[in-house]
Amino acid sequence: MKILLISQWFDPEPTFKGLAFANQLIKHGHQVTVITGFPNYPGGQLYKGYRIKPVQVEDINGVKVYRVALYPSHDKSAVGRVLNYLSFAFSALVMSLIKVWKHDVVYAYHPPLTVGLAAGIAARISGTPLVYDIQDLWPDTLAVTGMINNQRALKFVSWFCQLSYKMASSLVVLSPGFKRLLVARGVSEQKITVIPNWCDEPSLARFKQAQAFLPVDAFHVVFAGNMGPAQALEVVLAASQLLSHQGSRVHFHFVGDGISKIDLQQQVQHQQMSNVTFYPRVAMDEVGAYLTAADALLVHLRDDPLFAITIPSKTQAYMAMGKPVIMAVKGDAADIVNYSGGGVIAQPENAQSLAEVIECLSAMSSQQLQEMGQKAQDYYQEHLSLAVGVKHFEQEFLRLIAK
Repeated sequence: MKILLISQWFDPEPTFKGLAFANQLIKHGHQVTVITGFPNYPGGQLYKGYRIKPVQVEDINGVKVYRVALYPSHDKSAVGRVLNYLSFAFSALVMSLIKVWKHDVVYAYHPPLTVGLAAGIAARISGTPLVYDIQDLWPDTLAVTGMINNQRALKFVSWFCQLSYKMASSLVVLSPGFKRLLVARGVSEQKITVIPNWCDEPSLARFKQAQAFLPVDAFHVVFAGNMGPAQALEVVLAASQLLSHQGSRVHFHFVGDGISKIDLQQQVQHQQMSNVTFYPRVAMDEVGAYLTAADALLVHLRDDPLFAITIPSKTQAYMAMGKPVIMAVKGDAADIVNYSGGGVIAQPENAQSLAEVIECLSAMSSQQLQEMGQKAQDYYQEHLSLAVGVKHFEQEFLRLIAK
C-alpha cells in the first residue's frame, strides 16, 4: 500500500503522527511519502540547518519527505498564523497534485484546518480516498482558547470545516465525544472512526536517568506541557496554597512553556509559594526524566464542554510512564483513568477538590502508588499504544481502498 501523508508539522517538530507513525507503517510493508513544511513549530522560527525554498527532499529512515515553502510563524499574531496556515496549504496542494496519483490512500492531519482542504482537493481530483485525522474541533477550540472571538469568523470556520469533512472519505477522531458531536452536526456516523492518540514512545524511551532535582522528603506532582488559558493552572496554584496551609508535603513541578507561564511565575513569587517550582520547556527525550522522578502526574483543563470530549495528549505519555495520573478533566479523559484504575479524578477548576484528591494520593503507600501506575501502563499498552493505533489506521486504509 502506498500512503501519502500530509501534515504541516513533522519531525524534527513535535507531533503525534510523525516519523514514528510513518516508520511503523513501513515496518508493516507499506510505502510512505510525506508532504510537510520547513520545521518552525512551536517557536515560529526555522530550525537550525534549514532555509525556506520551494521544495526540499529528504529521506528519513526510508520515508521520502517533501518539505514545501511556508511563512514561518507561531505567535499571538492572527495575521502571522493565517499566513502560516495558508502558505503551507497552497504549497502542499501544489505538491499533492503532483504526487497523489502514485498513491493508494491519502492521510491528512488536522490542525490546521487548511491542511484538510488542500488534501481534499487533491484527493477529489485524483479519485484517491482521503483519511482526515481530526485532532482539534474547530471552531470550538478557537473560541475556547480565545484565538478567534469574532462570531462571523467563527461561522466561516465552521462552514469551512463542514466542507473539509465532506471532501474526506473517512474521518478519524481521538475520542467517542468527538464522534458524538460531529454526528450531531450532521456528519454520517459510518464515516467516523475513533482511534485514540498514542504518545511519543521512541522519545520517552530514550530519556536519561532521572536527575536528583527533586527534594527527597516531598510528594512530587509534575505537570508537563503547555501553560496557557486552556490549562487554567492558576487553579492548581490555588490548590497548592491550600495544601501548604495544611502543612502538606506535596510539591508541584511545572515543566514547559506557554503564554500564561510568566503570570503564573509572578503569582508564585508574589505570594512566596515554596511548594511550587517551574522548569523550562525541554525536548521530549528529556521530559521522561521529570516524569519518572514524579510520584504522580497532573492533567488539568478548564471546566468547558469541549474539554469533556477531549483526551489531552499528555494523558497517554503519563500512562505510558507507569505513574499514577491525577485527572482534573471531565468526560472521556476521566473515563480512561477510571477504566484503567491508573489514577484519581478531581473536578476541573476546583482547587478544593484538587487539593483533597492529591492529599489522599500522597497518603498512599509506595506499593499502592506503584500498583496504580502499573495499571495505567498496562491500559496504555493494551488500548492506546503506537502498535495498537497503527493497526487500526492500517485497517481503515485497507477498508477504503477495497471499496
